[in-house]
Amino acid sequence: MSLIASHHDLDLDVLEQLSVGADSLGAGVVADCQALTGAVVLATCNRFELYLEIDDVAQVDTTVEQVVARIARDSEVPVERVTEVLGLAVDEEAARHLFGVACGLESMVVGEREISGQVRRALAAARNAGTASPTLDRLFQAALRSARLVGMRTGLGTSGRSVVSVAFELAHPAMPDWSQARAVLVGTGFCADSSLEALVALGVAEIAVFSPSGRAEAFASNRAVHSIDAAGFAQALVEADVVVACSGGSGKSLTAPMLQSARTGTTRPLVVLDLALHRDVDPVVAQLPGVTLIDLEAVRAEAPGEQPDVLGAASEIVEQEAAEFAVAVEARELDPAVVALRQHVFDILDDEIAKVRAAGDPVAEETERALRRFARRMLHTPTVRAREHVRSGAKDDYLDALQALYGIDARPPVD
Repeated sequence: MSLIASHHDLDLDVLEQLSVGADSLGAGVVADCQALTGAVVLATCNRFELYLEIDDVAQVDTTVEQVVARIARDSEVPVERVTEVLGLAVDEEAARHLFGVACGLESMVVGEREISGQVRRALAAARNAGTASPTLDRLFQAALRSARLVGMRTGLGTSGRSVVSVAFELAHPAMPDWSQARAVLVGTGFCADSSLEALVALGVAEIAVFSPSGRAEAFASNRAVHSIDAAGFAQALVEADVVVACSGGSGKSLTAPMLQSARTGTTRPLVVLDLALHRDVDPVVAQLPGVTLIDLEAVRAEAPGEQPDVLGAASEIVEQEAAEFAVAVEARELDPAVVALRQHVFDILDDEIAKVRAAGDPVAEETERALRRFARRMLHTPTVRAREHVRSGAKDDYLDALQALYGIDARPPVD
């Protein structure tokens, strides 16, 4: 199941609040909730989503309450508000939503390709934290495969549009000559990498990187930029023509007093791009003379659409892939039955082979190979039928047939 909040329904300020503590949320909820066996958190500039695996469906309501309480505690958003803004999706609906997210259908800029990287990193973070259960791992890998399939078949995302590219497009009127601009980049994450690529592509040659968390030097070491510390940041603001802020820290990297001090005595044009979900820039800086502030709300308002036929084709692929994944997951519930049938057949086979060998049959090895090929061919159809019965909703019929024909009771024990 998944708990979902996105830019479709909420202000970005609310998403920003919910995402506080997202880095440790997965491990936190798994520790808090006995029924949870896995959790993956996907927090980006325009969404906050938590994918959960629960081993007891009877505990869903209780578990959701516990998760909401943890989010409320970490974000300092009232429980009632968290409950109100988070949507619940289960089973195929949850898969369908994630698949749509991964291919960019749910993005602020429809078709953006950056989101697939964010989905991949969310899975990697869960793996590192030990909260990526096997089913969630398969879910996220299937979502990434569906994103690649959508890209290949429909061309969705091939335009290269993204939150970063749209933000820079909005900045063009205020920055007539990028080649002469001096830029300050705040942050060292994925968004910072994309912003750096955009700056370089526009011809910006002088770029300084500042990281509130102290990672600027490592970020700059293998890129054509130089790092600055807090003191250097204050000085760089005096000379800057463009500031791209995307650190997403818990506090503001650029406050109005800080920028006002740096710009004392000048009204030289300055473009500030605030691309962090957790706002890096105090919105009041937009009131300073000569300052143009472009934030995620502006990006959302100006984000371009996509061709209806492309969106329709992409949506069809997502629907199909999500349905296939749901069938595959449910089919795994019959794995014990298929394993039991195979074990039953091969136990009989081993007994017969042992008799042949004991009788000293000169062609015993050839007989064994022939019998094993026969057994595998005979088991192929029952194995395929297992998935077909799941797909048609006739799982119980399959289990009944195994018991009637072979005396195999593969049903899970009833508590």
